[in-house]
Amino acid sequence: MARYTGPTWKKSRRYGISLSGTGKELEKRPYAPGQHGPNQRKKLSEYGLQLQEKQKLRFMYGLTERQFRRLFEEAGNMKGIHGENFMILLESRLDNIVYRLGLARTRNQARQLVTHGHVTVDGGRVDIPSYRVAPGQVIGLREKSQKLNVVEEAIEVNNFVPEYLTFDEDKREGTYTRYPERSELPSEINEALIVEFYSR
Repeated sequence: MARYTGPTWKKSRRYGISLSGTGKELEKRPYAPGQHGPNQRKKLSEYGLQLQEKQKLRFMYGLTERQFRRLFEEAGNMKGIHGENFMILLESRLDNIVYRLGLARTRNQARQLVTHGHVTVDGGRVDIPSYRVAPGQVIGLREKSQKLNVVEEAIEVNNFVPEYLTFDEDKREGTYTRYPERSELPSEINEALIVEFYSR
């Protein structure tokens, strides 16, 4: 199944989350798309709720169904809580770390920076968005990429870097200091529903 590349605003409204990370989609119309506007009265079944939660998380991180499922299964082989491990694996992807450091305004933009070879890990160029960053690794930009407009704009508007990362704005690089705790990850996701969905 291909990665979704359609209009994210519609998806954001359907799932009640900001997929762009800016929150703008939900400012004007904080309800699902459709001709009946905010008056839609549709109660989801248990399966519907689980599916919605899975899609919400998948679109948030911009993965294909196959990538998402593979990561989910890998999380199940790790010690600890399946859903939490899954969220941590998603968060450890290189494109996501680039986004979290504020070097890109959206995960999509971060994925492009990685794919186009602008990003380095421990000084070496890495162009695989799904590359798993380990705690202690340093993520930066190649010298010629540091003044890119998209990077400059992103740094200008970003005023929050999670506590599990450190960021040096002058050097345009950050360190993944530790794995995040569940309380530091998206609170609008109920990963237990996703575990239930795949356990059916």
